[in-house]
Amino acid sequence: MDRIFIKDLLLRGIIGINDWEREVKQDILINVSLFADLSTAGSSDAIEDSVNYRTITKKIIRHVEQSERFTVEALAQDIAAICLQEPGVLKARVQVEKPGALRFARSVGVEIEREGNHPA
Repeated sequence: MDRIFIKDLLLRGIIGINDWEREVKQDILINVSLFADLSTAGSSDAIEDSVNYRTITKKIIRHVEQSERFTVEALAQDIAAICLQEPGVLKARVQVEKPGALRFARSVGVEIEREGNHPA
């Protein structure tokens, strides 16, 4: 299976369980891998034969900026669902991180993988 990736999408949003996290937007780092069959797009050189990663990215940005999730797990699940709604996406791998959330770590986060139930 072929893969499209969106790397180091840095957004700001409300996420966390502490009172201050519910009031102050934090950095949220997102990485997404979209799995699809890109052979037709590779042969045709036509954008309409590929997965529209620009549309997916815009939807992710809008969701992260508007949602107020308590956990990175829930936000990752939301993002995977957004990705799997797009035609041609068969599977999505999503990493969501909160940079600086732990004192001695650069980042903490989760990675999930979800598969879609629709044809390419």
